[in-house]
Amino acid sequence: MLLRMSTLFLRTLREDPADAEVPSHKLLVRAGYVRRVAPGIYSWLPLGKIVLENVARVVREEMNRMGAQEVLFPALLPRDYYEATGRWTEYGDTLFRLKDRKGADYLLGPTHEELFTDMVKGEYSSYKDYPVTLYQIQTKYRDEARPRAGILRGREFLMKDSYSFDLDDDGLKRSYEQHREAYIRTFERLGIEVKICFATSGAMGGSASEEFLAPSPTGEDTFVACHNCGYAANAEAVTTPAPAARAGEREPLKVLDTPNTPTIETLVNHLNDAHGLGITAADTLKNVVVKVVTPGVKEPETLIIGVPGDREVDFKRLEASLAPGEPAIFEAADFARHPGLVRGYIGPQVLKELGIRYLVDPRVVDGTEWVTGANEPGKHAVHVVAGRDFTADGTIEAAEIRAGDACPVCGSGLSIDRGIEIGHIFQLGRKYADAAQLDALGPDGKPIRITMGSYGIGVSRAVAVLAEQRHDALGLSWPREVAPADVHIVATGKENQIEVATGLAEELEARGLRVLLDDRAGVSPGVKFKDSELLGLPTVLIVGRGLAQGVVELRDRATGSKDEIPLDEAASRVLTATG
Repeated sequence: MLLRMSTLFLRTLREDPADAEVPSHKLLVRAGYVRRVAPGIYSWLPLGKIVLENVARVVREEMNRMGAQEVLFPALLPRDYYEATGRWTEYGDTLFRLKDRKGADYLLGPTHEELFTDMVKGEYSSYKDYPVTLYQIQTKYRDEARPRAGILRGREFLMKDSYSFDLDDDGLKRSYEQHREAYIRTFERLGIEVKICFATSGAMGGSASEEFLAPSPTGEDTFVACHNCGYAANAEAVTTPAPAARAGEREPLKVLDTPNTPTIETLVNHLNDAHGLGITAADTLKNVVVKVVTPGVKEPETLIIGVPGDREVDFKRLEASLAPGEPAIFEAADFARHPGLVRGYIGPQVLKELGIRYLVDPRVVDGTEWVTGANEPGKHAVHVVAGRDFTADGTIEAAEIRAGDACPVCGSGLSIDRGIEIGHIFQLGRKYADAAQLDALGPDGKPIRITMGSYGIGVSRAVAVLAEQRHDALGLSWPREVAPADVHIVATGKENQIEVATGLAEELEARGLRVLLDDRAGVSPGVKFKDSELLGLPTVLIVGRGLAQGVVELRDRATGSKDEIPLDEAASRVLTATG
């Protein structure tokens, strides 16, 4: 392949787009790889399309290597399949919904579990047919409330989704591990650094779930890691070690006047100064009221979350714990409808009487003693003991995670970082098989309910992740596996330099390399050099003023190294460099 920039459909930009916030968005637009059509919707230009296809090729090769078989489903899907699994309702506003001219409901597919399940049911019936793994690389659609960061979080995106179908749970575990290993190989080949983290399953359902997060300061996901035992988890999936229940006598509950204490800090200071309690914020019990909107349920539920007062409620963790329900802020009008809840002074002592569900942080175990609201304006209660003065309806992981928190596996301190979700694997179990009644006849003639796994890779997102992880102040720096070409030959355009560069390009193409040739006439060397740095091909060959002395310059984009080499060795040296 030989691409000539004199005819290539490409325009690079010197300024960042006004709406770009993260490096990948800025650089992919400036380098002419993508262009914005609408919020969360992008077109791919020739060089960007090549990179996208190269990523898809690596993904496809590794899926085929593990024995998966490729299919392709439509993106436009009828409502019936999603209605059967409840996801027509569960997905809420995230689904793109539409009607045909006859009024029938359709959607643009965000994932295709239902279709894969139905296809297997229609084709297979015997235990001898299993196991089987199918996959597709298909455009997906999600009506993101806040599309951002270019192609990192779009409303239309390219994704590989695969599904395993097994006769039993042991088979599912084997399929899951095969995918896990295939993903590790895939990301190694793509040159993407990933951290494998325990995760929640969300609307997908199922049990075991892991995310492949690409560490990046621009990532939307927070993950924790233990450098002692290797534990890693998305912050939404981190479990809090619960202390042992405490026994022994406690002082009786006591209500104290606490005027002018609108915050935890002012409350602690008042109780320590006025009553000599010697407490910290961690000894207080903060009660946060939310309303939970559950798909298919008409009225929202009032729910109170109890967390230690030195912690905030992390809404992403709360959302993950309540899925498919969606929590919303309890507003003044909501409090007006619940006069038993005294805003700013809520305590759990009366919640049973009020019929309000109460979930607490795992640290709130029986026998622990707290300072909390007294359910009266200007008053708080001290010596409030869990299990004696109140009983929670359960625990919930909703409190913020902090660096240094105890690892749930070994107890060492956790570190916190940010990352971009690039892959996710799930052991779905039988949720979708149950909905579709997907069975195989066993050797005894009795039906066996099939168990499934679901596995996704963001193909278009991987392009953005590479741009996030592999760039510098000058531009992009693609790994060779996905770069739009192996070598970028830059002819500075004086005397016979373009002619010589063209000869080298044709020779290298004949020897199997993908070549991008900057043969533009009338463009200054400075502009060409800047474009070569911005475009980010791994190897750059400069045919410039050194040609008069019979030398050209070979550059490595990633390391920045530069070598002057004899012209007659240029082709062989490039072949060696591109390995």
